Amino acid sequence: MAGWEILMGAGGSRPHPPGSQSSLHRANVARLLGAVRSAGALSQAEIARRTGLSAATVSNIVQELAAAGSVQVRPGLAGGRRVRQVTLSETAGTVVGVDYGHSHLRVAVGDLSRRVLAEDAVPLDVDASAADSLNRAEQMIEDLLCVAGVQRAQVLGVGLGVPGPFDVDTGQIGSSVLLPGWAGVRPQQALVERLCLPVYADNDANLGALGELAFGAGQGQEDLVYLKVSNGIGAGLVLGGRLYRGAGGSAGEIGHITLDEAGPVCRCGNRGCLESHANAGYLLSLLRDTHGADLTVADAVALARQGDPGCRRVLSDIGRHVGIGVASLCNLLNPRCLIIGGDLAPAGDLLVTPLYEAVARYAIPSAARQLRVVTGTLGDRAEVLGALALAMSESAGEHAVVPV
Repeated sequence: MAGWEILMGAGGSRPHPPGSQSSLHRANVARLLGAVRSAGALSQAEIARRTGLSAATVSNIVQELAAAGSVQVRPGLAGGRRVRQVTLSETAGTVVGVDYGHSHLRVAVGDLSRRVLAEDAVPLDVDASAADSLNRAEQMIEDLLCVAGVQRAQVLGVGLGVPGPFDVDTGQIGSSVLLPGWAGVRPQQALVERLCLPVYADNDANLGALGELAFGAGQGQEDLVYLKVSNGIGAGLVLGGRLYRGAGGSAGEIGHITLDEAGPVCRCGNRGCLESHANAGYLLSLLRDTHGADLTVADAVALARQGDPGCRRVLSDIGRHVGIGVASLCNLLNPRCLIIGGDLAPAGDLLVTPLYEAVARYAIPSAARQLRVVTGTLGDRAEVLGALALAMSESAGEHAVVPV
């Protein structure tokens, strides 16, 4: 394709002199693609506002990219007015998302326009064996690519979610206590070796944040916290429209804020962590004597919504404990939106109301007033859709067709 090249990222494209017109144009193209990639769909006016590019520059670049097949322009509505919505092209490539939960494996295939082409989930004890879990993921990916009618050569990248702290420097699962079957394993590298494809990994809370940001309750938000309340408690932080991971990838481990220095020993080794007072296992332990050993989290939430006083009381206590931790986040980060996900999210207001009451009590008033607390809209799909969003984000700009 004369006059065009594939943007391959660092080291993959022909160099241009710093400050040259070609270099400036490529930077503007990358900025525009990044804005569209993050939002999913934007009008040209919205692109100009988000990127700082002039309306004329945006119009010219969109025309070039549309002609090359990298973006699509379709009629749409914004604020009741007709606009031209720009999205990444459906034919620009395919990505895969893989989400490991403590009791499931979910895989999805999607394209860069954020269409989900195929998806499946199976029960899986992720604690048992990393090798077996990774082999199962490889087989599911092959099956779903077949269902979607996609060749492996069309896959640009794979997003991978793991249910625990993930060290971005070493690629290892951060704690063998949390995932004993994965001790010493580098899941990202292991999946690369199996698939011979680029793999981008992160923890489940971060991917939940990306999922809700791209597909769910966080769309259009610049600052949000995704709080996953399940077997553990973790937070994914989006600041200024970007995921914040911290220096080593452990930002958002809100579950290990200390509530009681004399409290029970947490699995992390400390005493009285928020997680030890508020996770799904803690809920079941409090209800086991009165509601039976076979009670599940879903059962407890359903009974609470039907008016069961014991289940309602335990959910209220958990909401209050979580709210104390969230108040600390509000004081430090002042987010505008808190999205509740995980196994306890279906409790809705039974969890959210006491949580927000605790935030109002313990956070500074201005931070508490600005916080909006909602439950996620994606349910147990948040993490796998976040894995798709991660793969889209990492892959789209690297493989876009751009003018030289």
